[in-house]
Amino acid sequence: MIPESAPFQLIPGAVESPVLLHVPHSSRAIPEQVRSGIVLDDGALETELDHITDSHTAPLAALASEACTVPPWRFVNCLSRLVVDPERFPDDREEMLAAGMGAVYTRTTHREPLRPTGTDPEPLLDRYFHPYARAMTAAVDERLAATGRAVVIDVHSYPATALPYELHGTGPRPPVCLGTDGFHTPPGLLARAEAAFGGFGTELNSPFPGTYVPLKHYGTDPRVGALMIEIRRDLYMTEPGGPAGPGLEALASALARLVDDLMDA
Repeated sequence: MIPESAPFQLIPGAVESPVLLHVPHSSRAIPEQVRSGIVLDDGALETELDHITDSHTAPLAALASEACTVPPWRFVNCLSRLVVDPERFPDDREEMLAAGMGAVYTRTTHREPLRPTGTDPEPLLDRYFHPYARAMTAAVDERLAATGRAVVIDVHSYPATALPYELHGTGPRPPVCLGTDGFHTPPGLLARAEAAFGGFGTELNSPFPGTYVPLKHYGTDPRVGALMIEIRRDLYMTEPGGPAGPGLEALASALARLVDDLMDA
């Protein structure tokens, strides 16, 4: 169990690296006081964690970092996204909020109740979401100060078969989905990602589009590049929530190639 004092970790890389591997959804840990506000019984919660967790993405990022010539920095969420989802915005007006999947989830992947109706999200936002956002912003600022640029690579996974919460689950489900942003994903970054993961097969923004960039930099600072990598889970693990397989190392090698290539960008 992750202690309350360590809800996230910034794992240092090389001083000269602009790359920050962001791993927001790998953990299953839920503090007891948060667990008490979830209406699922223990068995149903474990099943939900199987579905919602990007299992093994933290070890994947660690393997990739170890293989890099110039190690990147890593920012890893040590708590489950059922605590808060750090990649949503607390005032999110997008469709995921309407689906009960905003910064504080109120519905499960199968659109069943997760928290009681009327749950106040503010205590969870204050305790977990805002400190995470501030720390991630600081990590990007540190890369900018050290290298003059920052490249945020989001490391995610997704199920081979769409879950009911996916509002755009009818589109292609490639081995590797590359999520992009019109401002923060320059052509060179995308081309390097397509080359690194091309052996698996890639498509853009399906089933999940977009990237994560701290609000301080979003849409205003071109020095911050960003790309989301969504890996279909059947490539490297037994679904749902099962052990990792040999595909994990091959994917880590591809990610390491991308990170190394970005040093010359």
